[in-house]
Amino acid sequence: MRCRVEFFAGLRERAGTDDVVLDDLPDTLSVAQLKAALLERHPELGSLDAVRAVLGTAYVGDDAAVPADATVHLLPPVSGGAPDADERLEAGLFELSADALDPGAALARVGHPSCGGNVVFTGTTRARNRDQAVERLDYEAFERMCGPEMERIFARCVAACGPPAVEPGEAPSERLLRMLVQHRTGVVEVGEPSVVVAVASPHRDAAFVAARFLIDALKESLPVWKKECYADGHHWVGEGS
Repeated sequence: MRCRVEFFAGLRERAGTDDVVLDDLPDTLSVAQLKAALLERHPELGSLDAVRAVLGTAYVGDDAAVPADATVHLLPPVSGGAPDADERLEAGLFELSADALDPGAALARVGHPSCGGNVVFTGTTRARNRDQAVERLDYEAFERMCGPEMERIFARCVAACGPPAVEPGEAPSERLLRMLVQHRTGVVEVGEPSVVVAVASPHRDAAFVAARFLIDALKESLPVWKKECYADGHHWVGEGS
């Protein structure tokens, strides 16, 4: 069997290439077995224990079967544009941007006459981390997967944080949860926003809880990597000390 493996962020740096093709693999192969075969041929990759595999646009476990001639994307631990239609914001809208983010504009976009609770979280580049002065951050994203993964996160957020189903005699507008998440790619200077989470809801509790849920969830699984750049080197956040 033949399989193509694609690398990202710090894993790509260790590989020294964007991808490799593995030939002469067994006809039946799990992700764990693929990782073992990959390390046997490319020991420079180091440990793959914390590396997650993606088939298509979904994460799969180490026990998942690898189809013949598949492309498997290997993602190291993550750092943690669409029209402004109301129905998109109510389902959750995600945008990657190479340009500067405007938290105020994001909050204005989720606003709605029925929403009295409006919350915005902004993550900015801090000047110091790991006892070193940070000069800038450089973000890399697996763009094709970011949208589908955020859709799954938004769905989990609505299930966990949204109000219960509309009750008889209650207006649907009283059950709104409007969400917008924006994330930078490329270079983000110290003090600049790298991620913005804006949520609006009729009541403040749901807006606060949803905003916290979204930032925590995307930091866990959104395939975006953060490289901290220092005067004498860099470090991919999430890849150990």
